Amino acid sequence: MLYYLFDFLDKQWDVPGTGVFQYITFRSGLAVILSLLISTVFGKKVINFLRKQQIGETVRELGLEGQSQKAGTPTMGGLIIIMATLIPVILLAKLDNIYIMLLIVTTLWMGTIGFLDDYIKIFKKDKEGLKGKFKVVGQVVLGVFVGYVLYFHPSVTVRTDTSRVNIYAQTESTITPMPVEEKSTATTIPFFKNNEFDYAEILSFLGDNYKDYAWLIFIPIVIFIITAVSNGANLTDGIDGLAAGTSAIAVLTLGIFAFVSGNIIFSNYLNIMYIPNSGEMTVYIAAFAGALVGFLWYNTYPASVFMGDTGSLTIGGIIAVLAIAVRKELLVPILCGVFLAENFSVILQVSYFKYTKKKFGEGRRIFLMSPLHHHYQKKGYHESKIVARFWIVAIILAIFSLVSLKLR
Repeated sequence: MLYYLFDFLDKQWDVPGTGVFQYITFRSGLAVILSLLISTVFGKKVINFLRKQQIGETVRELGLEGQSQKAGTPTMGGLIIIMATLIPVILLAKLDNIYIMLLIVTTLWMGTIGFLDDYIKIFKKDKEGLKGKFKVVGQVVLGVFVGYVLYFHPSVTVRTDTSRVNIYAQTESTITPMPVEEKSTATTIPFFKNNEFDYAEILSFLGDNYKDYAWLIFIPIVIFIITAVSNGANLTDGIDGLAAGTSAIAVLTLGIFAFVSGNIIFSNYLNIMYIPNSGEMTVYIAAFAGALVGFLWYNTYPASVFMGDTGSLTIGGIIAVLAIAVRKELLVPILCGVFLAENFSVILQVSYFKYTKKKFGEGRRIFLMSPLHHHYQKKGYHESKIVARFWIVAIILAIFSLVSLKLR
């Protein structure tokens, strides 16, 4: 809203200083500051409200140290993250940008699914919450919507450099090819030279018109990524500060990718795919990162509030959509390596238990407990040490992901 106001003042009245709102970096800086203020100042009020309404965590006895002390801690703190993200975005971002609209829809949709899950757990006294199949249906619906928009919307394009056969700038001595935007399902394969891969190529056996059917590949991939990452974030949210901290690191990394991919100068310099209009996501990412860091003020050990599924499912959904939008979804296994490890620890534990029970008559375990962070708790590590080390791992993975911009 403020963007449009200052844009009007700059163009119609030439008010001094209003033109600065045209800069993504300026609005991103404001978004960080505003989201931090909202999450820290108003976050306390939200926590007090949740405590007053007796919206506390119900803890299942798992034999973990310090577990009983967490009972009654206010949950559904993901509302703080959502509020502190959306308010700056509505005020400072270009709301007609297709990527911003997608991210707002993702936030509200996943936030609603998580809210329903927390509501059933707390007010209906059902520890299982929203049934897993309904969560998956919600994630699939979002995946279909996001995939459809990214595939069919005319504003979602990438740049390809043509050999002087399209629009070009010509002077007396030189002919400079200009970027040409086109619809594409191309993505980036990290650490490879000439690292663009088009999902449509998988269907090349269908003949000359195979690109018309690329959505049959693209949309299922989007569904899988959104489901996997959102569930990974949900599983990671098991001890104080773990999900919020690792997510903030991943989100800031995606912010760098969004900024350079949406800037024609940086994308040309780095020789990466230029994605028109994607730079605006930097404002959203800045607000989201500020909200996560502000939430950590209350969520680090000993936590004054838990994000609940309201927060964890929302975080995972947003990270997935961001990665897909900047065509870096194949980096997700590296960038979100902590989520991946948490996911796989559960899959391996359950699969091995079922296999050994069928073969030997009794179930055996690979880990002392899954997800992975509980395994280390069982080994006697304090949860603050586990969180700090997982953060360090997340930082290393983020740096490794950023290196992919130049190392090929």
